[in-house]
Amino acid sequence: MTAVVENEKNMPPGPPDKPDDGVFVTLRETPRAVKALLFGGFISRLAAFIQIYLVLFLTDRGFSATQAGLALGVYGAGAVVGSFVGGSLSDRLGARTVTLISMGGSAALIVSILYAPTYTLLLAAVFMVSTVGQFYRPAAQTMLTELTPRHRVVMITAMYRLGLNLGMTAAPLIGAALLSVSYNALFWGEAAAALIFGVTVMFALPRRGAHAAYVAKQQEAVAEKAEEATQGRSGYLAVFADWRYSVYLLAMLLTSIVYCQYTATLPLDISAAGISLWWYGAAVSLNGFIVITCELAMTKVVQKWPIRLTALLGLGLVSVGYAIYAISPLPIWFMIGTLVWTLSEIIGGPTTFAYPALAGPERLRGRYIGAMQSVFGLGTAIGPVIGTLVWFQVGRSVWLWAALVSAIATVAGLIGMRDPHKAEESRPATASAT
Repeated sequence: MTAVVENEKNMPPGPPDKPDDGVFVTLRETPRAVKALLFGGFISRLAAFIQIYLVLFLTDRGFSATQAGLALGVYGAGAVVGSFVGGSLSDRLGARTVTLISMGGSAALIVSILYAPTYTLLLAAVFMVSTVGQFYRPAAQTMLTELTPRHRVVMITAMYRLGLNLGMTAAPLIGAALLSVSYNALFWGEAAAALIFGVTVMFALPRRGAHAAYVAKQQEAVAEKAEEATQGRSGYLAVFADWRYSVYLLAMLLTSIVYCQYTATLPLDISAAGISLWWYGAAVSLNGFIVITCELAMTKVVQKWPIRLTALLGLGLVSVGYAIYAISPLPIWFMIGTLVWTLSEIIGGPTTFAYPALAGPERLRGRYIGAMQSVFGLGTAIGPVIGTLVWFQVGRSVWLWAALVSAIATVAGLIGMRDPHKAEESRPATASAT
């Protein structure tokens, strides 16, 4: 009897007759497990010190700037690999188990960086920290989707993003405080945060099969495995066989390559124009302030829009914003351009990041999420390199090229994204045959 009551606590509430998808109502009516994941995402970013301070740590230990830069690149590569592997593990082992593996494993590996005796072993430790630490992201999004009614998934994703953004904003300051003590305090602090997240998951998240959707999920798995046998595809091959979703992934890759230019190309362009870098700081601060304060309020409106309208504005305004940069190297255009592409983020961010969890069959949900997070991470990793190389070749025309690539990404998004409910209805109803 106790188990039944516990299961009911973990079940997502059904949609009311007149659903209220506001921020506070959604948060109040979410299950405890969802709140735990929101808290865990915030904690994980609040203590994300390694990526920020890795270069300083290595140069302080006597390594060259080139060696430190290579280690940072290895960290980025691990994040891409971790999302792919995490998506697969989430489908196989369940989101709770994968999150526990991710947090427990990364806590131990973080500390190992301090004691790696050689540069080669240190690189291996950095790669493993990034890879294992990334496992939880597809798993967390999978669990958020499974425990949340569909009409509230976009809003919950917006809340999750808010926690990540708040954590990322505060992390450099907390890291600096720990660094004033020692690098040991910095690394042990991040390991402790991972353990806190892991303990939270252990007690707050339901075991696999504890929520009501488990039985239906197993039935669907049986049916779709039979379909796999006839089509010869499984795992990520099945994901990429979804041509629409592959086009959506292309849109995310191109968008991430363009989006991250504000971290690499924009400061170069502002400096070359003879403008104070204060304006760069103001533009970045404007973006962070608007996203943190306005995204949830915007999501309350946007979550009811047709998905292609959200994609058009969410992806297309990135193109418009960067095209505005090309008008003239004056502070006013840098601020207006930043405002426009920030608007694209608060309009389209929650929907485009929630979409993978709703786009494919439930059995492959982790892989759909992992594929998106991997290509987005890949774009973020290679984007600054591509952007700066193009800027050195063509100068300020780089913003026109960025706008063009972003426009292509918008078209790809419009083709690749479809109403998840219609996609589900169009899928063969093979489950009834079993």
